[in-house]
Amino acid sequence: MAPIARRLRCLMAVTLLLIPLALCAVDVEGAGIRPISFPDPVNQAQTPGFVFYPSSTPTHGTTAFGPYDVAATSDAAPTPGPWPLVIISHGHGGSDLGHHDLASYLARHGFVVATFEQPGDNFHDQSGSATSRVLVGRAIEVRAVIDTVLSDAHWKTLIDPARIGVAGFSAGGYTALLVVGAKPRFDLFIGYCHRHPDDMETCGPAKKLTPEAAAAYLADIQHDIGRWGDTADPRVKAAFVMAPLSLVFDKAGAGAIDRPVDLWYGQHDHVLLPSENALHLKPLVPTLARVNEVPKADHWVFLAPCSAALAKDAGAICKDPPGVDRAKVHQRINADAVAFFRKALGTR
Repeated sequence: MAPIARRLRCLMAVTLLLIPLALCAVDVEGAGIRPISFPDPVNQAQTPGFVFYPSSTPTHGTTAFGPYDVAATSDAAPTPGPWPLVIISHGHGGSDLGHHDLASYLARHGFVVATFEQPGDNFHDQSGSATSRVLVGRAIEVRAVIDTVLSDAHWKTLIDPARIGVAGFSAGGYTALLVVGAKPRFDLFIGYCHRHPDDMETCGPAKKLTPEAAAAYLADIQHDIGRWGDTADPRVKAAFVMAPLSLVFDKAGAGAIDRPVDLWYGQHDHVLLPSENALHLKPLVPTLARVNEVPKADHWVFLAPCSAALAKDAGAICKDPPGVDRAKVHQRINADAVAFFRKALGTR
C-alpha cells in the first residue's frame, strides 16, 4: 500500500472509529530521553534508568551520556499518546544504555521505552551474580519498572497499559522469557557444566563446590522462584530476545510461554553457545514467531554500536568477527523489533 494511502487509512480509522491515533503505525520525527529512578523490590533500594519516548522535536545528531552517543534529545517535548510500552533488560554486567540505539529507534517509531540497571548484575555491581537476587529477581524488577511508569503522572498518559512488550539480551533475554511465562530449572546448570567444564563464566562458581553442595545451592535458588511473587507478568504481551541464556529451560519450562517470542542469536556465539541456548530453545517454545541468525556473529553483536570512547575503554565488547558489520546488523534488528512489536501488540 502506498504511503499516502496508508496514512489516509489511519486517518479514516481515527475519524470513523474514534480510536487513538497511536494505534496507527505512526513514525515521529524525534526521540526524547529522560532519566528516571525505579524502586527495586528485591534489594529494597532504587535503581537508575531512562525513559525514551516519541517526540515531535526532530532529533539531530546524538546526546552524550558518558561513553554512549545516544540518538535522543534530553527532555524533548513528548508527542501525546497513548503509545505501546517496551521494557529493555540488559545482559550480565551490562548497562541501562547498552541498547540505546534500539530504544531510540523504537521511540522514533511510536513506542515508549524504559531501560534500567538490573540490580546486582550491572557493569559496576555484580554482587548478585549466581544468586536468586538476580536469577529470580531480574523478572520481578521488570514488573517494578512497569508499575512505576504506569503510576507516574508524567508517563502514564503517554502509555497504553494494554500494549506492553519486553526485550532483552543474554541474561536479559532470559529475563524476558521469564516475564512471558517461562519456568527455569536451575539444576540444568549441572548437566551443562559436565558437558562444558571449561566454561568458567557459567561454571566457574560451581567448581568451588562439591557436587552435593552445588546441587543444594541450585535447589535453594529454585526454592526462591516464588519468593518475590510470580516471575511472569500477564500485562506483557510479547518478548523480543537476543542471544538469551536459555539452557535452564526444558520442554515444560519453555512450553509454559504463551505469548509471541522473536528470537535472535549469533552464529558463532562463544559466550552462550547456540546449541545449548538459542537453538536448544527454538523447538521448545510453542509461540515462537521467528528465529533470526546473524551469520558469523559472536555474542556482543547485539550491543549498540560503540562510540570511540567506549571502544577505547571496553574494546572486547565492541569488536566483531571479520565480515560482521554491527551497524548494518542493528538496522535489521531494530526494524525487526518494530515490526514484531507492532504486530504482537496490536499496532499496524
